[in-house]
Amino acid sequence: MTKGAIWPVILSGGAGTRLWPLSRELYPKQLLPLVSEHSLLQDTLGRVQGTGFAAPVVVCNDDHRFIIAEQLRQLGIKPHCIVLEPAARNTAPAVAAAATLILRDDPDALLLVLPSDHIIRDVPAFARAVAIAADAARGGQLVAFGLAPKHPETGYGYVKRGGPLNGVSGAYAVERFVEKPDLATAKTYLADGVWSWNSGMFLFPARLYLDEIKTHQPAIAQASAKAVEASTKDLDFLRLDKAAFADSPSISIDYAVMEKTKKAAVVPADIGWNDVGAWSALWDVGARDGDGNVMVGDVIAHDTRNSYLRTGDGMLLATVGLDNIVVVVTDDVVLAAAKDRAQDVKKIVDVLKAKSRSEASLHTTVHRPWGNYRGVDAGHRFQVKRIVVKPGAKLSLQKHAQRAEHWVVVQGTARVTRGEDTLVLRENQSTYIPVGTVHRLENIGSEDLHLIEVQSGGYLGEDDIVRIEDTYGRS
Repeated sequence: MTKGAIWPVILSGGAGTRLWPLSRELYPKQLLPLVSEHSLLQDTLGRVQGTGFAAPVVVCNDDHRFIIAEQLRQLGIKPHCIVLEPAARNTAPAVAAAATLILRDDPDALLLVLPSDHIIRDVPAFARAVAIAADAARGGQLVAFGLAPKHPETGYGYVKRGGPLNGVSGAYAVERFVEKPDLATAKTYLADGVWSWNSGMFLFPARLYLDEIKTHQPAIAQASAKAVEASTKDLDFLRLDKAAFADSPSISIDYAVMEKTKKAAVVPADIGWNDVGAWSALWDVGARDGDGNVMVGDVIAHDTRNSYLRTGDGMLLATVGLDNIVVVVTDDVVLAAAKDRAQDVKKIVDVLKAKSRSEASLHTTVHRPWGNYRGVDAGHRFQVKRIVVKPGAKLSLQKHAQRAEHWVVVQGTARVTRGEDTLVLRENQSTYIPVGTVHRLENIGSEDLHLIEVQSGGYLGEDDIVRIEDTYGRS
């Protein structure tokens, strides 16, 4: 491993509210393929491969760990580690923990801190900006990436550049940070030409960042160090110590360090950036037809203009006489919103959460480390699921106190543990799992295993499960 490499630190949090109903709490927007065949997370990872880059460190929460590991595997990327945050504490503590880990292997490491849910259309320009920032960082600077403002935006922070940084063409000292100005102020920033949007992307020496954290936020430094020291390995993941990490203040890198340090620099860049903050942002970056519509999926639009229309799962979306509207269709939700009110979608999510409705957090297809399941039908004392198990994968050895299960294999080969018996089932074969019987399902074939599960009983919740043994550490 080359010392002093650029280590990508990919921050993959998020509550799944701004692009609901496609994005949900357990499947937030960075895990979705919104602008390419890959997810936003995969696109982010793809930009930081090759010469000069070390293996990435991904910081995420426990609920998303297996999906993120699978998306890395799909790209053939082996991460340095996937760090699991036991509590949401914003970006400064997460990056402090990552810096502590990386310094064990590379005392001269540079950290390239990237949110996982941004769109960057001009990748060569991004690479040039990273090279400039790396030069500045090696000179002892904490570098922010400033983005060329396209309009007077009140929802972003701004950074004002000062004089040029000695010896680094394209980098500047930071004169001032400002958080989310009012509209009149934002208009003056746009006209001045020396202000940039603060992107939330940074590049700095890992050791310098920790030194500045110790100076300006010693509680973060202490909590992060303890959380790493007491961390535990869990399969391919590194779990930060819960009690130690929870003691950290919750604060962003901007507030914790960048606005306080005397070593802040900025690299202004025009990289085709968008943080996908609402459905209207996808209309901004999407390919529009002659009527100004962005259409994704099976859409028929008549007398419809300037709208974002998206559907999936084989659903036809038809519109008549709409203008400046967002319509998003999933297999369980239809969202219709005025395009200029798209930010308010999160208020719908708040209502769903207050009513404990599953649509806030789950899709009908729920991803698990072994594959996925999808709700097909449900009624009084029964529900039907389609289950897909990946080759070589197996569910936990488990039992249920209140439900029985009927399994019908429709594709592939299953090995079923049912009490003392072991069965091999192939296409069109079935079995029955009585209430309370210890059981396990395994895919022993070379293709995905598909089966239909019919559950029956007085209670059918996912919490009626006792795991006796589990490959994925969930028992």
